[in-house]
Amino acid sequence: MTETGNRRQLNDRKTYRQGLAAALGCSTLWGLIPIYWQSLRPINSEVIILYRIVMMAIVCFIGSVIFYGFKETIKPLISDKKLILTHIATGILITANWSLYIWAVNANFVIQTCMGYFLEPLVVCAFGVVIFKEKLNKSKKAALIMALLGLGVMVAGYKEIPLIALGLAGTFSVYAAIKKNVKTKPMQSLFYETLFLLPIALLLIVRMETAGNGALAVCSAGGASLLSGLFSVKFLLLLLSGLFTAIPLGLFSLAATKLPLVTLGLTEYMSPSLSLILGIFLFKEPFDSIQFTAFVLIWIGLSFFTYGEVKDDRR
Repeated sequence: MTETGNRRQLNDRKTYRQGLAAALGCSTLWGLIPIYWQSLRPINSEVIILYRIVMMAIVCFIGSVIFYGFKETIKPLISDKKLILTHIATGILITANWSLYIWAVNANFVIQTCMGYFLEPLVVCAFGVVIFKEKLNKSKKAALIMALLGLGVMVAGYKEIPLIALGLAGTFSVYAAIKKNVKTKPMQSLFYETLFLLPIALLLIVRMETAGNGALAVCSAGGASLLSGLFSVKFLLLLLSGLFTAIPLGLFSLAATKLPLVTLGLTEYMSPSLSLILGIFLFKEPFDSIQFTAFVLIWIGLSFFTYGEVKDDRR
């Protein structure tokens, strides 16, 4: 092999290692993040969601300016009306997804959130067929059938539809379908998605705090004044919600540019697996035979799905 070929091979390996490290870091953070959201109790989920929107907008604006420059960050907002409407739609969807997730985690439904994120790649696949007229190979057909069987077990066993799981999978799948044709840079896109919700979130935060049922009131309980709440550990942790959201998304974006999509997809299964372990062993949520059977069927479906993706990638 020539010196140029050796150098290229070393660069490819380095790129792959960097991408894999970013993907594993992202999946680990996403898998462990229920610990962070539950650490914010007894702050209401609604308050956490509003603060997350504000802090996410701030973090992503700073990140976008650092990486792309102020002019490049603001310019598309002025010049492209269609882009604005698209990001309003994606902002509402991803905020609905995160809001449902945060509420579910703090309401002790961590295990059902895991099911939602295990189902998500299969629902995305179904959207690809319906919206983009993509063709299914045998593996993907088998995966979707197994996922439906898993959901059927949940519905038959509990006599109810797992709305949290379907809500998480559905909102993220629609979000992914819209984002498929959006060319905005990752950090910039996240800034736009939160920017349009920022005024509403700020207004509601001010209203809650002045009424005495916001985060400061909770964090200063037992303290002499709201100032004690402002400098409390819990409130400072709440202010990090934007950072804890942006870091894994940034790692995911980095991994997406350096890894094959099949490898990236495989690493994504790590986060709901970690959260499932937390739900069972740390948060002591009930995990009965019905849930176990449903998860096994969905995992089998994911195995078929992964096999089909790897096979297509090799071809």
